[in-house]
Amino acid sequence: MIQIYRRCQCTGYLFSALLVIILVLSELSAIAQQSQVSGSVTDDKGIALPSVTVSVKGKGISTKTNEDGHFTIAARNNDVLVFSAVSYITQEVTVTNVTNYEIVLATNAVAMTDVVVVGYGKGSKRTLSSAITSIKPEDLNRGAIGDVGQLLQGKVPGLNVTASGDPNRPAVMVLRGHSTINSPGGPFYVIDGIPGADINGVAPDDIASMDILKDASATAIYGNRASNGVIMVTTKKGRAGKLQAAYNGYIGFENVSSTLDLMDADQLRAYSQKNNYTPSTNDDKGANTNWMEAIQKKSALSHNHNISFSGGTEKSMYSASLNYLKKEGIILQSDLERVIGRISAEHHALNDRLTLGLNIMSSNSKASNVPLQNMVFQQAVKYNPMSPVYNENGTFFENFNNTQYFNPVSIIKNAVDDTKYGSLQGNFTLEAKLPFNLTYNANLSYQRGTWLHGEYYNSYYSQNYSTGSFYTNGDPGGTRSLRNFYSNGLAYRNYYQNTSKTFETFLTWGKKLGLHNLKAVVGYSWQKNTNNDGLQTSQTNFVNDYTTYYNLGLGNYQTVNGFAVDYGGSVYEETNFISDFFRLNYDFNERILLQASVRRDGSSVFGKNKEWGYFPAASIAWRISESEFIKNAGFISDLKLRLSYGATGNAFGLGAYNAQRLYNKSGTYYNNGVFAASFRTSQGANPDLQWEVTATKNLGLDYGFLKGRISGAIDIYEKITTDMIFPYSVAQSIDPSGFLWLNVGKIRNRGIEFNVNVAAVNKKNFTWTTGLNLASNKNVILDLKGPEQFGVNADSTYYTQIDGPGVTGSRLQIFAVGGPLGQFYSFQYLGKDASGNSLFLKGDGTETTNPSQVSDYHYLGSPHPKLMYGFNNSFRYKNFDLNFFLRGVMGNKIFNATRADLSYVVTAGQTNISPHAAEDARTDTRNNNYSSRYVENGSYLRFDNATLGYRLNLKSEYISNVRFYGTVNNLFVITKYKGIDPEINQGGASLGVDYNSFYPKTRTILFGVSIGF
Repeated sequence: MIQIYRRCQCTGYLFSALLVIILVLSELSAIAQQSQVSGSVTDDKGIALPSVTVSVKGKGISTKTNEDGHFTIAARNNDVLVFSAVSYITQEVTVTNVTNYEIVLATNAVAMTDVVVVGYGKGSKRTLSSAITSIKPEDLNRGAIGDVGQLLQGKVPGLNVTASGDPNRPAVMVLRGHSTINSPGGPFYVIDGIPGADINGVAPDDIASMDILKDASATAIYGNRASNGVIMVTTKKGRAGKLQAAYNGYIGFENVSSTLDLMDADQLRAYSQKNNYTPSTNDDKGANTNWMEAIQKKSALSHNHNISFSGGTEKSMYSASLNYLKKEGIILQSDLERVIGRISAEHHALNDRLTLGLNIMSSNSKASNVPLQNMVFQQAVKYNPMSPVYNENGTFFENFNNTQYFNPVSIIKNAVDDTKYGSLQGNFTLEAKLPFNLTYNANLSYQRGTWLHGEYYNSYYSQNYSTGSFYTNGDPGGTRSLRNFYSNGLAYRNYYQNTSKTFETFLTWGKKLGLHNLKAVVGYSWQKNTNNDGLQTSQTNFVNDYTTYYNLGLGNYQTVNGFAVDYGGSVYEETNFISDFFRLNYDFNERILLQASVRRDGSSVFGKNKEWGYFPAASIAWRISESEFIKNAGFISDLKLRLSYGATGNAFGLGAYNAQRLYNKSGTYYNNGVFAASFRTSQGANPDLQWEVTATKNLGLDYGFLKGRISGAIDIYEKITTDMIFPYSVAQSIDPSGFLWLNVGKIRNRGIEFNVNVAAVNKKNFTWTTGLNLASNKNVILDLKGPEQFGVNADSTYYTQIDGPGVTGSRLQIFAVGGPLGQFYSFQYLGKDASGNSLFLKGDGTETTNPSQVSDYHYLGSPHPKLMYGFNNSFRYKNFDLNFFLRGVMGNKIFNATRADLSYVVTAGQTNISPHAAEDARTDTRNNNYSSRYVENGSYLRFDNATLGYRLNLKSEYISNVRFYGTVNNLFVITKYKGIDPEINQGGASLGVDYNSFYPKTRTILFGVSIGF
């Protein structure tokens, strides 16, 4: 392995040096020409085509057409001119005595819609039998977007993407429903052949295409990491011709698009008076403070700049780009700053039989986070509006007469929380065309991610918040913990690094025998990962607050009683994956299509007895449109029926030690006159911990009518995951640790997806294209039984505990056989009794004002949408272009725990409440119980984005095109939901719960310009 790596490394150095020499020589060389050839280039509708590359074949001479489609190039008689442009069929013309040429380029439907990147190769969509959705750059969402996941929101049928307004929180992506209880995470990314690459290392402007592999026949070739789907990302590459450069930049202005309903000071005083309560002078200071506005900026600024250049010869091509993004968050002290650099090069040698490639991407980001963000939100919504932010002397107002009650502005401004993270990912590729129709590919890739994190809580915290009552507020389903800020400031500092080394090699054989076409791929993959290579430390008792976490030497924790250095909970891990794979494709006259694949995976994260897994897949398709009985039907341009079945594995969410026995320190004991550390087992070993396996059936129909003007697909699927991996508490008689990771249960997703694209109008001066996609998925837990020897045979498990005011110990959700993941399970609200107290339905069907936990719970709805949809429209009129996009969901429920907490009227007047609780009596102590009262309709329709652009007609030898554009994001939302926004996190087990972890969404207006040189 080391020898292979060293050879590849030396080859890479030699290739890089050779490439530089070739590029320099190509720029300096000049070839004498005898005549000037001119002409114009139009499309098949007579529209002039700018930026078409015109080159002299084999001579290294090239130019580009101007805005009017005109070109001039030096060429001799019998030279061959090559005309090429994205989405058009390349045309070659031999030079004769004619000096002016009129070239018409035909639209290349294959280039636009047919080429699909699949695992370990490319394919024509015509001959694929798998469920794959392809997204081009022009189809992606537009706006001030720092997370690539948001580019796909509403664009892919079956892909549920939810995002908050937080610039530092990535979007949650779930494809075709949650595949497992343990790790319902996002899809697996493969970027330019780098498996598991960091999508944050790619600038949106650099994306050439994204292919979303959905069914198992498409994803099974990636075996162990494909249960949640695979997204193949291809970045832009260089082309032969002269140097091309481009700039795209925008500036955006963001404002809060919706606010949470809270009482103002007058409403709260009126409520208190109505309920015979007089707020104390500690609470009512005569102010009228909007605390949500107090923690927000008036507006946030975003700007993005991307510059790229590319070019090369017919033998060597290169492309490079640099992207800068600064995106301010709307909450105080939050923002994201990112720089991404990318370079790729490709060289053809040995008469184009050898192709060498190099791709390098580097991303460096600084995320400034809201300190104790969830705690800030919790305090902002409940803090009394009759209290001011500041005292008259300019200090922060605090009221410590109320427990767990802190000024949210002071929480932010007296602390800092920053994370600097970077990723370096690159690969060296080799492709060799061998005799006997063989092609050999090798891919050596390396990835490194680094995280440098710092937190500092200044002496204000030490003096005011170290009271034993300052609790952090976790995300839904998380836990809260008591924080102590010790003396004169508290600092945390940590640095961690993850690395991944991958070597993949595969051999492809293809042969056409008459009407029969065969293609086979056999390969090997090796990957080694290291995680959490680093350290953490903490310090307190600083000389001053000026250096925050940057100089830990200014602290002195030794003099502070009870302080213990926090070395963090991250443990160094090393995991290994080894795989063999094989795929065979066959088609008969591009009419009957067959594909079969198998991948054998080995992973060190599983038990010693179950390290290996086998993941087969097969699919068949019939291109009905190529059959004789329908081939001459003029209105049918494509009709293909697909059927597939396959299995994939899951290794996401698992560490190196899940199957092993672990020990933790457990105090000390007296041994021979000294105290020695004692240890206890904290996790039991499970040598039979095995792969989660997701088996998928898919029936699909691809269609195209009226020469492709109407096209789309329909897919019906069933996805069943068995042997889900989940942490379980077991009896100590079974294992002394009382804790094991086990394979438990089965979960099923069934759904249907539909999309249609219509070229409604296609005239010379006006075009209109529209597209609609719909998806519905039903999620059901089929089984929760585990291995009998461990005693895990429950048919339900309660979870998502939120310790809101007066409801400690309540659960909101349940894993139950026959129900969906995340179904809401709590009290059934019946209204009020004659005394104004809240009534609930008991488990036996009677009414009560004092329900009991669990025994009086009822099913309250599902967080899963019954329908997801996206609707896109694009218009072009002469030099103007307009695009707008709407998306939404229907049929899901949201548990509005935030509104429940804000309905706690017992402390109204001391704390704020929601106007929705205005009719509740202050004596109703159970009005905020988590119940059906706070389960709301989560359906919404969002006008997601609209862009209006104008392209200038330029006649310049320096600038090929200029386009100005304006974009608005999140223009409006139509919903009945009473929370701040209905787009609630759909990831994790506690999906669909709105609980004080909201970050306001913004409405963005941006202005940008794109320039081509």
